[in-house]
Amino acid sequence: MDPILCAVVVALLGFGVVMVESAGVIEAASDFGDPHHFLKRQGVFSLVALSLVWAVSRFNYHKIRLLTYFALGTVVLLMLLSVLGFGHSGGGAARWLKVGPIHVQPSEMAKVVLVLWLAYSLDKKGDQIKTFSIGLMPHFLVLALLTGICLKQPDFGSAAVLLFLTFAMLFVAGARVSYLMGTLALVGFIAVWAVRFTTYRWERVIAWSNMAEHRQDLAYQPFQAAMSFGSGQTTGLGLGHGLQVLYLPESHTDFISAIIGEELGFIGIVALSMAYLLIVARGLRIALSAEDEYGSHVAFGLSMFFGVQALVNLAVSMSILPTKGLTLPFVSYGGSSLLVNAAAVGVLLNVSRPRREASRPLDLGPSAEASDVVLASSEFSLPLGGSGGLAS
Repeated sequence: MDPILCAVVVALLGFGVVMVESAGVIEAASDFGDPHHFLKRQGVFSLVALSLVWAVSRFNYHKIRLLTYFALGTVVLLMLLSVLGFGHSGGGAARWLKVGPIHVQPSEMAKVVLVLWLAYSLDKKGDQIKTFSIGLMPHFLVLALLTGICLKQPDFGSAAVLLFLTFAMLFVAGARVSYLMGTLALVGFIAVWAVRFTTYRWERVIAWSNMAEHRQDLAYQPFQAAMSFGSGQTTGLGLGHGLQVLYLPESHTDFISAIIGEELGFIGIVALSMAYLLIVARGLRIALSAEDEYGSHVAFGLSMFFGVQALVNLAVSMSILPTKGLTLPFVSYGGSSLLVNAAAVGVLLNVSRPRREASRPLDLGPSAEASDVVLASSEFSLPLGGSGGLAS
């Protein structure tokens, strides 16, 4: 499997354990009486995540096709349970299902499951993706169901990620741009309406647009995050020497990148950003070299999943975007998101595994005809897409 992608993920997992300890030590001591509470739990989560990466990377991704609709139905059911009174509330949203000491976040699983379902559906439809009734309508209906449940929780950030993944995969698969642009305009109108006429969302936008006036109330968190980045300057204050852990809420989860910026500075944030950029780049490379259309769609969708999650999290922490509540992949504290990311990268690594002996020399002999050469070379060809596929 791809050694560079694997190494980057392992490095981020180790880095995440260190930063969770640094960012969460004060809160762990005050809330649990143990300054290393988050360190111990994140360490266990990371070991389980590594095991999950290894196990999934050895499970042939073609067999996932058989589980596509079962996984989609299970995720929809879990998301419905979270909004029908069984959800565990946190931060004003019922996003978690509590099973004993374990908290499961169905909306995190929905992102990966949506990518797998879209890859299966796009591969099955082929050139029919260019039609509206067959190529677009079924995908938009499933998207509407998942985003509707997310907004009901409410979880606007996850709904936005689901929208981005769907439109990106449909565009790359060869869907008509006119259909996508028209639908995107409609979705944009609905999103603006959902923000403008929902009180708490609009208050967040107002506070975000003028943080100086609201730094003691609604904009307290993004203002403190911006202070973290500013105080870090170029090289940072040093690991474990950040002061914003005393003032920044959720410093070990959604806003952990702000603590990274304070303790490791601009250089640390650039290195972190390059790590996620490398994950996306290796994922796209895997998509282009996949042995079939299904693998190409899976690899592309999962690459976008990691990229957009990291991009939005960093943008929110830097106050470029209003607060969304998305974790930083492999780094933020939390078992649910960490295990979902581990399973996703395991699938991506599995797609990267070579399944053909492309290095075997072609010994056709001196009497071989042109048709034999064509037949032999086609054995090692990599179908990257048809007229509307990923290769085009």
